[in-house]
Amino acid sequence: MPRLFEQVVEAMMVMPWRTELVIEEIPAPQKIAPFAVAISADVVVGDDDVGSGRLVLLHDPAGNASWDGDFRCVTYARADVDAEMVSDPLLTEVGWSWLVDALERNHADYRAPSGTVTAVSSRSFGAIAEDPPRAEIELRASWTPAIITGDEVVHHLRAWSELLCLTAGLPPLPEGVVPLATRRSRAR
Repeated sequence: MPRLFEQVVEAMMVMPWRTELVIEEIPAPQKIAPFAVAISADVVVGDDDVGSGRLVLLHDPAGNASWDGDFRCVTYARADVDAEMVSDPLLTEVGWSWLVDALERNHADYRAPSGTVTAVSSRSFGAIAEDPPRAEIELRASWTPAIITGDEVVHHLRAWSELLCLTAGLPPLPEGVVPLATRRSRAR
């Protein structure tokens, strides 16, 4: 395993996450890149699970032309939203801006972003007609992080954390505020 990838994984495992995030290492895809690590997160406020997401960090030391680099971050984030929000035609653009703004606010140097934002409204019928209507936003995205040292991944991890919280309706932490406590399970 390349030393840089080891440093990146270590930085992920010791990351001081926001207290609203419950982080767990999960199996990473095996066939996309020679090296990969993945984590999942639940956004929990009080006793309520208000959002969730996954982050996969891929590494190919030889580089990958489609990534425009040798690392690639791939994420999925989802959260319930108000029914009125899901019908707003700007919601998907705003959802994409959450990612781009989080990367910029956290000084995460990146290139080649791509992805989709989906807003969905659903209503149940028949035997499950009593279930309440649901509205949710889902973001699937990837970007190439500029990582030369293992510590540089922290900027991307903070941006991802912020993206998850924004998707779930939580504001970003103020500039200079660092989480003191972490809640996480670790399957290492």
